[in-house]
Amino acid sequence: MSGAALDLRGQRAIAPEVWARSELLRLVAAEMELRELPRDVERLTSLMTLDVAHNALRDVPPLPGSLRILYLGENALDAVPEAVRALGALEYLGIDDNKLEALPEWIGELSSLVELRIQGNAITSLPPALGALKDLRELHTRGNGLTELPGTIAGLASLRHLDLRDNQLQELPASIAALDRLDVLDLRANPLRALPELPPNLKKLDLRWTPFFPDLPPAAQAARDRGAVVLN
Repeated sequence: MSGAALDLRGQRAIAPEVWARSELLRLVAAEMELRELPRDVERLTSLMTLDVAHNALRDVPPLPGSLRILYLGENALDAVPEAVRALGALEYLGIDDNKLEALPEWIGELSSLVELRIQGNAITSLPPALGALKDLRELHTRGNGLTELPGTIAGLASLRHLDLRDNQLQELPASIAALDRLDVLDLRANPLRALPELPPNLKKLDLRWTPFFPDLPPAAQAARDRGAVVLN
């Protein structure tokens, strides 16, 4: 492994000398049964990727402002750590399979985010501020308890992939039609009652395990007529 990367998976502690390695670009401290992350992590001022997934973390300390990629999946987090708020350069946030019941309003301040993964939590709604993420290309929400989406979702002007499967959505906001870069819309396993007009450039619409079987609603028929792959 290069001197700019360190993988500690399977170990049970992070050696103190690690925090002196200011040249580190990538640190993997996953699968270590960590209950806390030392505050010294902030000393890694060149760090671009931090993977602390598959641990038992309930919070994280202040993190290097250089971070671009942060893996926090499969921990014991019941809220998005406040330390994440300061990561203005963050492009990828994976906080799946935790105990989240909500996203903070400040999520919209993470203006560099390109991909957000929150699947496998207990989130019932998304904050309107989410619509401020103009560069977001992928949003993965599978396996939460979402009952609605904010109308501000139309602000996700760069969104290509929207995964809403296995939630409790009965309807979608009409503003979803404004997502003119959306390629994939996954609505599997939702109790949908109707569909609004859909994005004009949609390439794939997945309606499996929804009430739309065997008959497609008009919006899905229109998408198929435009050449989209529609699964039901």
